[in-house]
Amino acid sequence: QADLVESGGDLVQPGGSLRLSCLATGFIRDYFALGWFRQAPGKEREGVAYITIKDKTTHYSDSVKGRFEISRDDEKRMVNLQMNSLKPEDTGVYYCSTLWSPYDFEHATGDYWGKGTQVTVSS
Repeated sequence: QADLVESGGDLVQPGGSLRLSCLATGFIRDYFALGWFRQAPGKEREGVAYITIKDKTTHYSDSVKGRFEISRDDEKRMVNLQMNSLKPEDTGVYYCSTLWSPYDFEHATGDYWGKGTQVTVSS
């Protein structure tokens, strides 16, 4: 059992920055990683980034590499996503999820999910 609560979504202009947070509590230790996903209306959910539980190794989708950074604050039990140089195509609901393997990231098949936080990039 894991509980995930996202926060930080907002309306921002193209080129702007935003920081999302995920409070992750419960039985997390045995998972491979915690990941961020997003879903725009009419589109499939896609992986954005993940960070491993064991050693904090990070991985990013090609579309956000160089612009986004995922990190962990273990004292606060938070997984953060710093988003820079935002584009309109970054718009969507962003979710935090527990992953058993890289397969879960590539296929958006995470075990537990938060309810999501809305990010809108528009002039």
